[in-house]
Amino acid sequence: MDFIPVCEPLLAGNELKYVTDAVSTGWISSSGKYVAEFEKRFAAYCGCEFGVAVCNGTIALHLCLLALGIGEGDEVIVPDFTMIASAFAVCYTGARPVFVDADKDTWNIDVQRIEEKITPKTKAIMPVHIFGKMCDMDAIRKLADKYGLYVIEDAAEAHGAEYHGNKSGSCSDVAAFSFFANKNITTGEGGMVVTNDRKLYDKARYFKNVCFPLDGPRNYCHENIGFNYRMSNLVAAIGLAQVEKADEYREMRIRNHSLYRKWLDGCPGISFQSLPSEDCLDVSWMNTVVVSAGEYGHSKDELVAHLKENGIDTRLLFTGMHRQKSLKDFGCDCSGDYPVCDYLTGNGFYLPSGSGLSEKQIEYICNVIKTF
Repeated sequence: MDFIPVCEPLLAGNELKYVTDAVSTGWISSSGKYVAEFEKRFAAYCGCEFGVAVCNGTIALHLCLLALGIGEGDEVIVPDFTMIASAFAVCYTGARPVFVDADKDTWNIDVQRIEEKITPKTKAIMPVHIFGKMCDMDAIRKLADKYGLYVIEDAAEAHGAEYHGNKSGSCSDVAAFSFFANKNITTGEGGMVVTNDRKLYDKARYFKNVCFPLDGPRNYCHENIGFNYRMSNLVAAIGLAQVEKADEYREMRIRNHSLYRKWLDGCPGISFQSLPSEDCLDVSWMNTVVVSAGEYGHSKDELVAHLKENGIDTRLLFTGMHRQKSLKDFGCDCSGDYPVCDYLTGNGFYLPSGSGLSEKQIEYICNVIKTF
């Protein structure tokens, strides 16, 4: 079989039509109808009133933090098992990320371990919906209410995921999404802030556009340090086309995951992230497996090498935040043990997960794993 990449973008809608329109009309920068329409449609898809389109998901997180007024001397609780962008965004503000180990079944932040990390400096909790599975948002909100904290959803991997009927992005004060090329909805690069709070929306708009006044003429006198985080009309044109097919792409990812589970069922030593409860929807951004070498007969690294030999691309999982030299040098507390995160890092990896995978490709991948 031909080489199978770990994740290809699927551009099967009006992307070319909308981009061509933007180019032919000359609206290629951050002004233009596609930016506003993409913001409106994506926010509505998430069940939110407001959306702010930006350059990437890390920037979206930074804007969330800025809008909440988080800065030097503050602390934000983040999962230890996440992409480092979650922690970096906190560092950009001068605040410190504080790490919590993963739950052994869901791989999301262990809600039972959050409270012990809360201090008088804590200003927010940033749950990350790992691989498209939403965190226990009711429990997190309960803790946040108890201690007067903000909740920021890092929903970069969870477009269209649901928790008790509520879409990702709508279960917090403010949320951030990524539209990187491997995401369920993609613009190549890009991000979005979503919220139902008008004040947070206005602050995010203000800071993303070098702090130009939101109303009135531009006199080029800036009262605050701002950022040029604008999304171009060209990128937003792709995003709008993607949102139009968001539910279709979501179902493709869910189907892919169900096929992996079906064809790897009973394979010794191969395990998945736990299934969601009946009232939650996991959108399976990445199909991730953990290898128990004693049961499977080979280590994770041996299996990854074998898959590569058979034309199957993979990716390793995140290295825990407590093991990042950059964060330790920044002043983060990287002491303590994070056994779940370390286990996932040492034994897990991504299988091919693109929306456009065929059943034949997934069956082939599973057969290579089982016969090894």
